[in-house]
Amino acid sequence: MAANRLERLGGATRGILATAGLAARFFVRLCVLAVGALRRPRLIIDQIHFVANYSLPIILVSGLFVGFVLGLQGYYTLQRYGSEQALGLLVALSLVRELGPVVAALLFAGRAGTSLTAEIGLMKSGEQLAAMEMMAVDPLARVLAPRFVAVLISMPLLAALFSAVGVLGGYLVGVQLIGVDSGAFWSQMQNGVEVFADVGNGVIKSVVFGFICGFTALFVGYEARPTPEGVARATTTTVVASSLAVLGFDFLLTAMMFGT
Repeated sequence: MAANRLERLGGATRGILATAGLAARFFVRLCVLAVGALRRPRLIIDQIHFVANYSLPIILVSGLFVGFVLGLQGYYTLQRYGSEQALGLLVALSLVRELGPVVAALLFAGRAGTSLTAEIGLMKSGEQLAAMEMMAVDPLARVLAPRFVAVLISMPLLAALFSAVGVLGGYLVGVQLIGVDSGAFWSQMQNGVEVFADVGNGVIKSVVFGFICGFTALFVGYEARPTPEGVARATTTTVVASSLAVLGFDFLLTAMMFGT
């Protein structure tokens, strides 16, 4: 009995290590091919339209409502200390540092990430990728690399739009609804938010999350079993793995950027 358990443990460990090695090789190759994909801007533009434009409505609507909530909760919290004039600073820092990149990445993984995984998985199950290989066309260079570059470009833009709309939502609730002074709202934000220390770090986070979401979606779709059940399971795996990786790396990046 103990020998069987040890054998199963060893097999599971070997499988995890093999998958990690395969993922590492896939990531390196994808990054190398992404540089060459820049010579095909039309493919990248088409994929930006697919992953970014179709994700834009949920990003904007979610950002607006997150701004509404921040405006309400921030005002009621700051009011206890007589600092409600700092509402604009609270909303802006919360969005550009943390909520903008993280929530945008989670929404992107659920909307565009699953679409990419399903698309690649269906191409594999339909033997389209195998047909490309038979014609001496590298599917990673022709299909996956432009999509990876499009995700890297789209993620910072979507995170910036999420933060901008969130600030607008905080302004509408804090200034127009509750009655916080408009000049204090914008001046506190302007004086307290630093371009490189706050906005720049948020951009770095969004780029890292773009690597995570893009790589996870493409790798899981490329390695999916070529069956309807395999593609369905791959889309679920993409959402779970991307979300957990985003939250884990967010903690590490925050500790490195803002830790003392």
